[in-house]
Amino acid sequence: MLHSHLTTLNAVSLVLDTFKAQGLPSAPLLAGSGICAADLARADTRITTNQEMQVCANAVALKRDIGLELGRRMHVSSYGLLGYALLTSATFGDALLLAMRYPALLGTLFELSLEEDNERVWFVAADYRENPALAVFNAEFCLVSLKVICDDLLGHALPLLAARFEHAAPDYQVNYAEHFNNCPLHFGTRNNAFAFDKRWLDQPLPLADAITHQAMAERCRKQNTEFTGRQAWLGRIRQLLRAQLHAAPGLEGLAEQMNCSARTLRRHLKDLGCSYQELLDELRFEQAKLLLCEDQMPIYRIAEALGFSETASFRHAFMRWSGVTPSQFRP
Repeated sequence: MLHSHLTTLNAVSLVLDTFKAQGLPSAPLLAGSGICAADLARADTRITTNQEMQVCANAVALKRDIGLELGRRMHVSSYGLLGYALLTSATFGDALLLAMRYPALLGTLFELSLEEDNERVWFVAADYRENPALAVFNAEFCLVSLKVICDDLLGHALPLLAARFEHAAPDYQVNYAEHFNNCPLHFGTRNNAFAFDKRWLDQPLPLADAITHQAMAERCRKQNTEFTGRQAWLGRIRQLLRAQLHAAPGLEGLAEQMNCSARTLRRHLKDLGCSYQELLDELRFEQAKLLLCEDQMPIYRIAEALGFSETASFRHAFMRWSGVTPSQFRP
């Protein structure tokens, strides 16, 4: 998918650590993601959001309410520079506005907003546009992690007045209570949100520091500009490559299409933590999974569509990416 971009292993590590504590090995969680043990051992490994979501899908298959548990582990310190900028904000309201200003740094898959409702304020997460099968997981993960951030900022639990969710009530809805302070819960609503007394917006934060905050906020602005710029550039590369999987242009050919030199393209990809071949493999893997799951196209035809001269080469590549053969992967 063209919106997929590179990210770190942070979320994947969080999933693996959570299940490891319950005695579950990593292999079932990594199945189909193309992530291997060697990747986990390197601090600089970059993966795609599609790979990340595959691990999450595996986690949900093993434990349907895992989004609640994972969200509880996402403290404000997990967000790096943005986390420090939030903690040093003058008021709770200032911190929330800053978080919404930089969704890319927050890593959210939703559009965040604050909606006033008389004496209440709703912290809203809406417009989810990713994998529909993971909508419930991502809504749970998002709202619980936002609640944890609020608690960390204040230094105590933010009293909630209500919480609402787009999805229907799951059969484990009793587990929601501890994560949302036993407030009234509503399901099948227009968006995902939780409400609190609007007076909390003016609450001074215990770790507020104007000088540190100014420095951190400026660094966040620069990091966000760099991050979004690089992702837009990477998105263009992915778009070009995806349209040419049957006859990949090579590094020099792609550089020409990007109006830059091969050396410049190689350097930019290195800065993003990847290479031309890694991007090509990633896109081939994504397309292979789609064709294997959604079509009855013969495997040799899939190999041809992905630019492999021999079916055996495709089979070996797919084994490297997923740990199984194309035939075993196909439902």
